[in-house]
Amino acid sequence: MLYVMTLSWQPGLTPEQRDGALARRAQWQYPDGLTVLGEYWTAAENPALVAVFEAENFSPFMDIGLTWGDVFQINTYPAVTAEEGMKLGLAAMERRGA
Repeated sequence: MLYVMTLSWQPGLTPEQRDGALARRAQWQYPDGLTVLGEYWTAAENPALVAVFEAENFSPFMDIGLTWGDVFQINTYPAVTAEEGMKLGLAAMERRGA
């Protein structure tokens, strides 16, 4: 299944803590069980990072949360591609008679 994860800085972090997170990221690898489709660092304060990936179970989410929860507020959302979303949306509208 496809997921989008947003990571926003925890409030109150010092510049040193943010720098430390960047240094950690340079050494860190995504956990097994994820197929990363993209990781994007935004020019905004929040979200600071957006990742798109596929996963089959919950285990990688827990790993990421335990690893990065000290510096990021993490939100994960199931998602579909635009093409798949259009198909699902049209099917739902047909079912409800729209």
